[in-house]
Amino acid sequence: MLEPTYQADVVVVGAGVAGLSAARRLTSAGVTTLVLEAAHEVGGRMTTEKVDGFRLDRIGQLLSTAYPELRAGTGLEGPVLRPFAPGVLLHSDGRHHRAGVQPGARGARSARGALHAVRALASAPRPGGGPRRPVAVPGRQVSAPRSRTGAPLGTAVDQARLGAAFSKLAGTPVERLLARPETTAAEALVARGLPARTIDGFLRPLLSALLCDPELTTSSRCADLALRAFARGRLCLPEGGAEALPRQLARALPPGTVHTGVRVTSVSTTSVTTVEHGVFRCGAVLVATGARAAAELLPGLRVPDFHPVTVVHHTTDEAPATGASLLLDADRGGPVAHTAVVSRVDPSRAPAGRTLVSSTVLGPPGPDVDTAVRMHLGRLYGVPTERWETLGVRHTAEAVPAMRPPHDLRRAVRLLAGLYVCGDHRDSGSVQGALHSGRRAAAAILADLGVDRSLHSAEPVPTARAA
Repeated sequence: MLEPTYQADVVVVGAGVAGLSAARRLTSAGVTTLVLEAAHEVGGRMTTEKVDGFRLDRIGQLLSTAYPELRAGTGLEGPVLRPFAPGVLLHSDGRHHRAGVQPGARGARSARGALHAVRALASAPRPGGGPRRPVAVPGRQVSAPRSRTGAPLGTAVDQARLGAAFSKLAGTPVERLLARPETTAAEALVARGLPARTIDGFLRPLLSALLCDPELTTSSRCADLALRAFARGRLCLPEGGAEALPRQLARALPPGTVHTGVRVTSVSTTSVTTVEHGVFRCGAVLVATGARAAAELLPGLRVPDFHPVTVVHHTTDEAPATGASLLLDADRGGPVAHTAVVSRVDPSRAPAGRTLVSSTVLGPPGPDVDTAVRMHLGRLYGVPTERWETLGVRHTAEAVPAMRPPHDLRRAVRLLAGLYVCGDHRDSGSVQGALHSGRRAAAAILADLGVDRSLHSAEPVPTARAA
């Protein structure tokens, strides 16, 4: 049992990845820390439900191996990340096209050279007359278009231009991206000078999946950061479900640090009041809940709009032949934004011999969403889906904070000396943003407490969302 007047240097309200990340940094600096969570498990929105041996994520967020906060030495020591097949698989006009495969070590210079070569070849006459065949672009493997406009990426020249753009983006310092004029992601795509077919057939569905924003009203700076992470790493899922990350952070804390099932009703700079255990006195309070719950404890805190997400989980006896790919609908012919046979990506999410297909619908779910999703999946995978078994339909109205321009990627985490706030609503609406905000909050607390924070300083900028 908790003591009614337990003393701690810092009380963290909320055991999502932001609060747990901050608690790990505080405890590693020798600061006594108490984490209070209203739910009966850690993780917040990063929870995983067990159904008949399947592991079903609530939101199905896409992570990237390029996220700085997921690297070794950040408290998530050696998280097992299961990558999707390189790039993404696009469904267009009844066919699948591989797109977005990461370039090799030759970098942007080689990609630009490939672009110039393709332009020269495309404009040169073919000996003997007749059209020239599509040219392969070094460093970026995509399906050759059936015609000059028949594939999501357009012509070979369009593909080379896109490859050069990704390579350049991967090598661009974050500070330069954030110095660009800010607009919406949709407007920025048009201004990039890429062909409309490439934008509509690849970049729009990709960004919609990365940002959970079907209309691409997100800040162009957040979109650039999301595309940069895509260009620099691989999309991935944590082994064992989304809950694996917060649970690993919780296990790294000293025993007795985290207490679940404790509801906080009010906070101040020196105390936290709970329903179950009265008042906890402390030296500082960090509110690490979702945006709406944080605003209830901190009157005046702005509550952003949110992007709703619905995840539909199915199982089937025979897995679709798409391997471990993330499948996007370039034609936008149904409610599913992206889908994957996640048991191929992470076998631990399904019993042996069973298949788990998880599909994400962005925006409010329509009537009979499961039937609509089944019909769409039948077209995307090219197989009958009538006999697929539905394992769960999970709708989260406030899944991801909206990041419309102007958006501050480093919103203040220090409200007063002794009162702090963190979460994905303070950085970017992503796992990376949540973890990074926890790092910034811990650094601010250590500074105010007079603790040497040389090993705990915040990184200069965050990386925007991938799931």
